[in-house]
Amino acid sequence: MATQSPFSLLDGLFERIAAGPQPPQWLVHEVQHRVVLFLNHVLMQEREAMDRLVRQRGRVARVQWRVYSMALQITPAGLLDLAPQGSEPDLRLSVTETSALSLAQSVLRGDKPAIRIEGDVQLAAEINWLVDHVRWDVEEDLARLIGDAPAHTVGAVARRAAEALRSFVGARMGAGGPSATDIAPATPRSTP
Repeated sequence: MATQSPFSLLDGLFERIAAGPQPPQWLVHEVQHRVVLFLNHVLMQEREAMDRLVRQRGRVARVQWRVYSMALQITPAGLLDLAPQGSEPDLRLSVTETSALSLAQSVLRGDKPAIRIEGDVQLAAEINWLVDHVRWDVEEDLARLIGDAPAHTVGAVARRAAEALRSFVGARMGAGGPSATDIAPATPRSTP
């Protein structure tokens, strides 16, 4: 007898929620500002990341998933800011996976989601480098609040829990769900 995954119920739930009423514009704007603050916090921990972005200052990248999008402009300091309304993006990154559950499972497995890339190849290469090399050092931020030893302990427990979750999701996906090789990530291409 085949056992149905409990995650299949959640997939339909995500779809129904996404099809429901859209959040107010002020809320979307505030969430986008918080995302930019978080991204800049992470970028400031890695000097090489900021140096790479300085070379791309003024460029705009638009990230889109389904109906949600956010345009980010690179500042002269090598950080990010929300692009002015109506800015023409130099790079468009569109997440092709429409299912929130499949996207979350992919991320939990440690896979990059499939993305359609259009626009400036050099900017795409710099963003790809950031995705591959820049990580949020949660332990360092936590150490500022509670000290080094407790932060290290919390970090170790969190890493073990994340690995267990990845193993669980990977085992469930391996039992009949789509694999990461079913969808090949897009490659950057330049536009005229």
